[in-house]
Amino acid sequence: MQQDVVEVSVEELEAAIGAGAIVLDVRTAEEVAEVRVPGVVHVPLDELADRLDDVPDADPLYVICRSGARSARACEFLIASGRQAVNVAGGTMAWVDSGRSVERDPG
Repeated sequence: MQQDVVEVSVEELEAAIGAGAIVLDVRTAEEVAEVRVPGVVHVPLDELADRLDDVPDADPLYVICRSGARSARACEFLIASGRQAVNVAGGTMAWVDSGRSVERDPG
């Protein structure tokens, strides 16, 4: 069953983070190491079903990927699992393109 997924802009995400929101990044480890929104919790999409206990209990949980497609699928899964999840439209690319601060692994 298709779940209705609410989307927010990176501007809305920034405000939510400022209010203490938790962001789940579902990209690969390599993508997250390269660049990420500061303070994200990382659980790759392909591990999400097996690592549901690693997903913070947030109301709502903001979910991000590279451009918004994988995070939309993650939101559908999380909603079906009884969680409240919100997709970040445009994903990490939109965050980076907006000039907002990012974290990167050294190297």
